[in-house]
Amino acid sequence: MTALLSVRNLSVTFGAVAAVHDVSFDIPAGACVAIVGESGSGKSVTARTILGLAGRDATVSGSINLDGPDLDGPDLDGTEVTDASPRRLRALRGRDIGFVSQGALVALDPLRTVGREIADSLRIHTNLSPHQRQQRVIELLESVGMPEPTLRAGQRPDELSGGLRQRAVIASAIALNPRLLIADEPTTALDSTITAGILDLLAGLRERGTAILLISHDLAVVSRLASHVVVMRAGVVVESGSTQQVLREPQHPYTRDLIAAVPGGHAHVGSPAGDPVVTAVGVTKRFGSRVAVDDVSYELRRGRTLGVVGESGSGKTTLARLTLALERPDAGAIELFGQPWTASPERDRTARRPRIGAIYQDALSSFDPRLTVRQILADALGSAATVGGRATEAELVTLVERVGLKATVLARHPRVLSGGQQQRVAIARAIAPRPDIIVCDEPVSNLDVSVQAQVLALLDGLQREFGLSYLFITHDLGVVRQVSDELLVMKDGVVVERGATEAVFAAPQHPYTRALLAAVPDLWA
Repeated sequence: MTALLSVRNLSVTFGAVAAVHDVSFDIPAGACVAIVGESGSGKSVTARTILGLAGRDATVSGSINLDGPDLDGPDLDGTEVTDASPRRLRALRGRDIGFVSQGALVALDPLRTVGREIADSLRIHTNLSPHQRQQRVIELLESVGMPEPTLRAGQRPDELSGGLRQRAVIASAIALNPRLLIADEPTTALDSTITAGILDLLAGLRERGTAILLISHDLAVVSRLASHVVVMRAGVVVESGSTQQVLREPQHPYTRDLIAAVPGGHAHVGSPAGDPVVTAVGVTKRFGSRVAVDDVSYELRRGRTLGVVGESGSGKTTLARLTLALERPDAGAIELFGQPWTASPERDRTARRPRIGAIYQDALSSFDPRLTVRQILADALGSAATVGGRATEAELVTLVERVGLKATVLARHPRVLSGGQQQRVAIARAIAPRPDIIVCDEPVSNLDVSVQAQVLALLDGLQREFGLSYLFITHDLGVVRQVSDELLVMKDGVVVERGATEAVFAAPQHPYTRALLAAVPDLWA
């Protein structure tokens, strides 16, 4: 059997930092190997190095061979990626190796339509006519579950939800039917029904002979797709073996900790409910002819968590923006602490804004790229700072340590942090002014399971200590069950089901809710 991709003794260093050390694995054609581990473990560095994209300041040693060696016999000649010229690497990427980037939310060109983005590789690497390329783009968008593919092909990324952008990136990655697909968190931000469709799509590619390297923090997704699992920690492989062996009978303590951190479907035990802090009545929001939120009402009480679930484009994020008064409803209104909120002019909302914070799905894009973490958090502390209106170093250190970060991150820019570290900085920024309410838009979607568990425990502890109220938007039904007291299920801008979280999970009434629950990947199945 020939390995389509063979990685041997791979090490990647950045100055004195060893990001990856002595990593080896093989992926035969038609197989899927998954790399799992917490943020900073070296998963994404390994993936990018295979693509020849480790970076100019990286020192790479070891071997990355495409089309060899023969696992049952003598080595075959192949392409040695570590020695390949830039021209050769450009030829390999797209045609032979497809890549679904972890940063799918910002991976698309904001100035071009989705259709043009996907068609680019077809224009460069095929002889298809413009009409044929257009048809192929529509086929690709349909294959990844994109609703209204013809319409979406003509839209720019900023006109799409996070989940729709993610699907467009996957469509672009598979456009040329690459022999190797590197999928770095391919189902992040996707609801369970779309995740199931993407996994079916990837499984179909694998069955047709495509080799897949899957990078994922979602062990249920790994169990569904991968035949072999590599567990990394601090750049080193701590365990490797068949998926069944590693996930069912883990040998290393770190692997056991990862598995133990997976949300297990247990019910949230909430705090006693206080008075209403947010009340929405008949809220509607249109964008042109599209109704994004349609006559939605809800009540959020002090010390409680209201979960909102639904597929991409269901109106969840628009509802969050309405709650934050970043959008004005076309009908209906939202009150904050019993006082007009969305109906008030911004000058009247300014003094109350510190009372409602936000944690966004795409943490990196929410930061000013010119600022260090210290500057971002000092600005967020604002008037809560104790010395002359300025944050002290001790306050900043306490803040980052509270979300599981070391004080050394204060001097760094968010762009050089891992995805998990960026999200924790976003959470630190949100809690800095001590708000009463936090709107959480996919706050743990980019985190590995161990850090996810820590962040959820942190949010729960803050809620209990300060009586915080959360509007918690997520596609992860295991997470929403763990954190929410009440639940809204949205589809096409409408709330199709609501109720106590456990009641909805135990006896869903709407067919859409039943479909969502049935599609959830199960680590233990």
